[in-house]
Amino acid sequence: MTVRTPARPAARELSGRAALHALARRYGTGEPLSCQPLSEGLLNRGYRLATTRGRYFLKQHLAGDPDTVLPLPRQHRATAELAALGLPVAPPLADRDGATVTLLAGHCFSLHPWIDGRHRGGGDLGRADCRRLGALLGLVHRALERVILRTAPAGTAPATGRVTAACPHETHQVIDDLLARVRHRPRRSGFDELAEHRLLERRALLRRYGGLRPGVTEIPAAGWVHGDFHPLNLLYRAEGPADPLAIIDWDRLGIRPRAEEAVRAAAIFFLRPDGSLELSKISAYARAYRIAAGADPAELAAAVHRVWWERLNDFWMLRWHYERGDTRTDPQFAAASALVVWWTGHRRSVRDAFCD
Repeated sequence: MTVRTPARPAARELSGRAALHALARRYGTGEPLSCQPLSEGLLNRGYRLATTRGRYFLKQHLAGDPDTVLPLPRQHRATAELAALGLPVAPPLADRDGATVTLLAGHCFSLHPWIDGRHRGGGDLGRADCRRLGALLGLVHRALERVILRTAPAGTAPATGRVTAACPHETHQVIDDLLARVRHRPRRSGFDELAEHRLLERRALLRRYGGLRPGVTEIPAAGWVHGDFHPLNLLYRAEGPADPLAIIDWDRLGIRPRAEEAVRAAAIFFLRPDGSLELSKISAYARAYRIAAGADPAELAAAVHRVWWERLNDFWMLRWHYERGDTRTDPQFAAASALVVWWTGHRRSVRDAFCD
């Protein structure tokens, strides 16, 4: 998931390098004037490149994302196909040789048109906007099925598979390890206190609801999805109606249960600071999604249950904090951890919001 992060010192070193002039020549963008690092992105780096002919988004692709599925050239062909179908996508530009991936200063980059827009969370969206958002994601899922088949190499079979639900026994081991790390801190912070409280709370919830683990046969891989659909990967017009301008960051494009992406996205867009969900907005969003994607309520109901179970067993923010020393997601932890508790107590209401 993408979060706001400080600009990296290494990113600032790119500005003014001779490699930028070579890049500009390859793409015919005019001479570079400035290259400023952007402050968003966990798995990739982005720069606002200004040249004598305009502004561009320069994206550095970093290795190591385990959720990356498609090779970059094929991913880029798929996004170009989506744009040709009229969906709000900003595919990368091709250089003079027709390539959309280039090496610059020893790293892999792609160049995109710059889009003037802003991010909007669910609190900024009215019910009509929520319907547009759900319909957009449904159209993306249907279009991806056509696009991926057209961009696949000859003889490639469609990808299939199943997803195994988290194992409560393994989750209890993770909880024990994280509790030990928290309790061995020499000086406890407010974050440590909240982490311990949530870990103990989650342990009790798992003991009570562990029998609700979804079975493997309930979790077919249903289609191609964006893979990381949330507010920071959607740009809206800066003024006027909340019309999406571009869906960005397609690096996790892959085969996954499509309805689960719809549920995960809603749990991010419509999460309140207190950890509850705006169910009336989810209802409008989900109804439009079902119509556009051709998904029935049973598919959404199963996805809601699986995503709830996934959240109940997930501690990725705490693992980043205590195992990797990476605190960039700390500001999200309070609401995200509260959501698990709230959702557990409102499972039927959440399911109904997605399915009615």
